[in-house]
Amino acid sequence: MNMVVIMKQTFDTEEKITIENGQIVKDNVGSIMNPYDEYAVEEAVKLKEEHGGEVTVITVGPPEAESALRTALAMGADKAVLIENEDQPLDEYSIAKVLTAAINNREYDIILGGNMSVDNGASQVGPRIAEELEIPHVATITKLEIDGESVKAERDAEGDVEIIESTLPILVTAQQGLNEPRYPSLPGIMKAKKKSLERLAIEDLNVTEDDLQSKSKAVDHYLPPAKATGRILEGGLPAQVEELVHILHEETKIV
Repeated sequence: MNMVVIMKQTFDTEEKITIENGQIVKDNVGSIMNPYDEYAVEEAVKLKEEHGGEVTVITVGPPEAESALRTALAMGADKAVLIENEDQPLDEYSIAKVLTAAINNREYDIILGGNMSVDNGASQVGPRIAEELEIPHVATITKLEIDGESVKAERDAEGDVEIIESTLPILVTAQQGLNEPRYPSLPGIMKAKKKSLERLAIEDLNVTEDDLQSKSKAVDHYLPPAKATGRILEGGLPAQVEELVHILHEETKIV
């Protein structure tokens, strides 16, 4: 079975993000594999361990994105593809076009990706690729079973579980709870340094100028408002209720 994992390098979620003039300041900010993509890589490696085959991880990004690919290789992926892009502004539409072009000429039974990236949360790239390839897709899965050509996936559905059955080839996106991503072992890290990493330019792929024209753009970035300091109400219960009503009515204007 051939597995392809689409992934992305994002800001380290533990980093403090600063914004100047409506732009994110990237200086001295660490980068990691998108956390949701870790679930996709782990699931692909588990499928390889169960069914045999090969795992290829692909990303679009600057040369520094190699570190995220190497992490995936250390987790157990076999090959990596870095489509280098530093200057061309791409949105979910154009990224999906580029990744589709990279996947089109490769053998695959299943494509996996994270439910979303933590830096923009659009959740569009995976489904767009499936539509381009004209294959089924299931988003935000929390369980995956493959038996021959049959696929059974589960996902949360407003407090319940939705079960979806389909066939290979298919694209799925991973939600938290699908698995517990493994930490790369020292032997895995050493092996990752020797594994194949293919570098491509966007110009190497079968994409048109229109494919690369973004359909959306970010016009501003801003941090969420700071949380107000908490307040402890004192006195007996009637006094606390009276004070709470006063706060909601006179200060916060909620009621």
